[in-house]
Amino acid sequence: MSFLQGALVFVVSAPGAVFGVLSFLWLLGWVPAERTVSRITGLTFSACAAALGALIWRLAATGAPSVAVTFGNWFTVGDYHFPLVLLADRLSLPFLAMTVVLSGLIGQFSATYLHREDGFLRFFLLLHLFAFGSLLVFAAGSFDLLVGGWEMVGITSVLLIAFFQRRTAPVENGLRVFAVYRACDIGLLVGVFAMHRWAGTASFAGGFPMLPGGQALVVCLLLLLAASGKAAQVPFSGWLPRAMEGPTPSSAIFYGAISIHAGAYLLLRVQPLLAQSWTASALVILIGAATAIYGTIVGRASADAKTLLAFGSLTQVGVIFIEIGLGLRAIAVAHILGHAAVRTLQFLRAPSMLHDYHQMHSAIGGELSPTGKHIENLFPEQVQAWLYRWALDRGHLDTILDRGVIEPLMRLSRVFARLDSLGLAEPVAQRRRATPKTPAELGASR
Repeated sequence: MSFLQGALVFVVSAPGAVFGVLSFLWLLGWVPAERTVSRITGLTFSACAAALGALIWRLAATGAPSVAVTFGNWFTVGDYHFPLVLLADRLSLPFLAMTVVLSGLIGQFSATYLHREDGFLRFFLLLHLFAFGSLLVFAAGSFDLLVGGWEMVGITSVLLIAFFQRRTAPVENGLRVFAVYRACDIGLLVGVFAMHRWAGTASFAGGFPMLPGGQALVVCLLLLLAASGKAAQVPFSGWLPRAMEGPTPSSAIFYGAISIHAGAYLLLRVQPLLAQSWTASALVILIGAATAIYGTIVGRASADAKTLLAFGSLTQVGVIFIEIGLGLRAIAVAHILGHAAVRTLQFLRAPSMLHDYHQMHSAIGGELSPTGKHIENLFPEQVQAWLYRWALDRGHLDTILDRGVIEPLMRLSRVFARLDSLGLAEPVAQRRRATPKTPAELGASR
């Protein structure tokens, strides 16, 4: 294994190794001090940043376009194989750098923010698992491996939304987000299956698998479903404000920086297929435009800072979807990196920003006027009132999600639960009939 390959493996696996070791020791009963956890986190992401910097420098010095590490196949069944391939190229390297730097920054901020919190260690374990999943998504050389990282990002997102588990609202909102994720991730799973069926592989480390027009459209639509769910695009935007129940640092890294851009990365990765289908590209543009308009209108009626920032993220990701649909790949990547940095800062500084705003408002005698009046004045008063009511209900997307996603999934889960209970009840009854009775039971029966 060369230096470049070793550096890539270290960057991806280090957070996962730390999560595994700390989790194992925690299960054995050892609870480290807060300072120990924060130092381990700082050293881990500092080492990852150094290794990634050396990797980028060596690639630039040698002029190599990418570096790939192949570990063989996890398993093979007939013509199907699950390749374990890591890839660092011009698309994945910016996302890897963004993940390492911002995860380390959130780790250092959280050491103070969550000081003496009951779930301090639990938060940092989930932070390391999230970083490992995100790095796996961005460094995967095949869609098969990308699915593994995608699922890690999703489950850590749900667990951090429900971080304050002593209250019912975070847990309920976490379950709603989980239901939307499950419904949309079907598109990713079926899309990868379709690639294997039609192209014979889902690996893109040695070149992207190309498909005919109709097949490319189907795969793009399936992956667009997964990307829209992860990025909270219309009509799946209703779960995003509910995700603000989690701690502010997790909201910053998930819905300001990394997780919310994972869907955009997926579309950037399948850009060759999008270029083959103008229908899929037009749909990406349409969804992005609808989300940008929706986020702008609803965000203006938000009652708290975190929700306002969440809808701001929604608007920017909608614009990024438009850029991807138009084929502006370099602009989309630059937009993602800039938006992630700015939005993380805004989330982390939200409490201080509100304090500064109140001080400024008092200093000028309460004359600080709201912004955006020039936009509102473009509409008649009746239209403004209707838009305000529509924004207060967040575009009725919660109702749409309840009726179209949450309730069907809940009914399906109840059906499976009944089938499972029936399957368990029959063997138990058989064992009871087959068990010989004791002398006391025989006497009682007589």
